[in-house]
Amino acid sequence: MSLNIVLFQPEIPQNTGNIARTCVLTGSKLHLIKPLGFSLDEKHLRRAGLDYWKYLDLTLYDSYEELREKYKGGTFYFSTTHGKNFYHEAKFKDGDFIVFGRETCGLPDEIRDSAPEKCIRVPMIKTSTRSLNLSNTVAIVAYEALRQIDFPDMK
Repeated sequence: MSLNIVLFQPEIPQNTGNIARTCVLTGSKLHLIKPLGFSLDEKHLRRAGLDYWKYLDLTLYDSYEELREKYKGGTFYFSTTHGKNFYHEAKFKDGDFIVFGRETCGLPDEIRDSAPEKCIRVPMIKTSTRSLNLSNTVAIVAYEALRQIDFPDMK
């Protein structure tokens, strides 16, 4: 089963393309929550994902509520700069969902506030800038989760 990577209303096609490629190479499923800030046919999205698209396990949702309803019993973690816990402190297991917010404004308060103990963050120095690039953050957190579950089916 491996991991479930969730992008909440992603805005930048190149990031989503890079994340799609990471999902293919880690055996993770990608869940995209609409509205998307781009078309799935956009050339920048396709170029960033190279020829990996045919291997991607992808599901689209009209809302975050639709995803949660479908996976009622699932464990969800929320990657946010507002998280109190570092990403490596989470106890990931096979099949977990890791939710990432929009590039410009992250996850909405109501999602973060629904489970503050499941909010995780990648540490960064204190600065006036906002955060790491979304595709970099997904890779960092996904590989830690995969390490914790012993890199299933990975060479």
